[in-house]
Amino acid sequence: MADEVKAQARALFDRVFPERQIYHRSGGSVRYVSVSPFQQALFAGGATLVAGWCVFASVNTLLQGPTNTFQTNADERKIAKIERWLQASQAREAAALSLLEEKTIAFTNATSEFERRHATLKTLLGALKGHESNEGELALNGTDGKILLNSTIEEADARTSRPSKGITASLEVAGFRAQIDSLRAEQAAFLDDAEDRAVERAERMRGVLRLTGVGVGRVVDQSNTFAGGPLHEVEPTNFSSVDLQSEGEDFSLRVREVKTRLAEAQFFEDLILAMPLGAPVGVSFRETSGYGKRRDPFTGRLAWHSGLDMGAFRNAPVTATAPGKVVFAGRKAGYGRAVEVDHGFGFMTRYGHLASINVKKGDSVILGQKVGGMGTTGRSTGVHLHYEVHFRGKTYDPIKFLRAGKHVHQG
Repeated sequence: MADEVKAQARALFDRVFPERQIYHRSGGSVRYVSVSPFQQALFAGGATLVAGWCVFASVNTLLQGPTNTFQTNADERKIAKIERWLQASQAREAAALSLLEEKTIAFTNATSEFERRHATLKTLLGALKGHESNEGELALNGTDGKILLNSTIEEADARTSRPSKGITASLEVAGFRAQIDSLRAEQAAFLDDAEDRAVERAERMRGVLRLTGVGVGRVVDQSNTFAGGPLHEVEPTNFSSVDLQSEGEDFSLRVREVKTRLAEAQFFEDLILAMPLGAPVGVSFRETSGYGKRRDPFTGRLAWHSGLDMGAFRNAPVTATAPGKVVFAGRKAGYGRAVEVDHGFGFMTRYGHLASINVKKGDSVILGQKVGGMGTTGRSTGVHLHYEVHFRGKTYDPIKFLRAGKHVHQG
């Protein structure tokens, strides 16, 4: 049975692949090539494999094409989504960097502004301290007189100081905000210190003024506003991005308050230096008749004495008790030879019974300058100086000015 199958298969193979000859004619000669059945079978098998592979590949491509397209579209959507997210992230990063740069610039500008204010306030306080430290050694108007603003005056107003704040405030916080907060604290301390010093100076000078018997209100009323002083006010700068607008307004208000205090102190200082607080006689003298009611030396009746009589020797130097301008120099009824000096702020002094006059009307005089020599001209019973102090047309007791002057001047 097996032999019969093999025989049939062999016969079929021989029929399908009989031995063949391929003839080739060229140039009048004929050649042939014999192709054996085995070779034919190999060629047929190879062709069949190639054809089968082509069919398989074509069918596989046709079947899996839609799946690949769907997968490709999904991948493309994912890629597009990732690209959009990346673009959004880049945009947010750019916005954050821009905001950071803007805030950095704003903080830098704010810090620079605070440092400028800081330097201004330091200069202000330094000038204030330097002025006060030199006051005790400042010769007034070319004389040996000295201003003693550190003297204790019991009549001065009671003073309430702020709680002490260190001039240097160190905050252990990192970054720009720490620097700004530190500058704020130090500037506030400078302003408080300047204000306290100005208030103290003004109160001491008010005490001196009160000793003279002249009402503080009467002197202040003649000045509608205080002006002057070394302060250069710093205008607030608006840094809205770092929320400094309200702080700038508070700083400006605080500076104006301190400026007012300094102007007030300067006003009283100028007033004290212009008041007739010096001695009207340049040598030792004795008081011979006081201010107020007394018995007239000529009539023996009770009369009003509008000045202070001081005795020394003939031609003893009579000196200006404060800087001013000579408004009268000559003979005056009852006073004999007399000199009148206008010191400003409503103050005027009169020196009577002089033996000689050393100035003329219109001259400017300084504290301690000789205006004449002591004598007994006019309505006088002996060598002496009749000295009067006027404020806004009214006479005041000169002895009070002399006593108040001990807190300001020393020989």
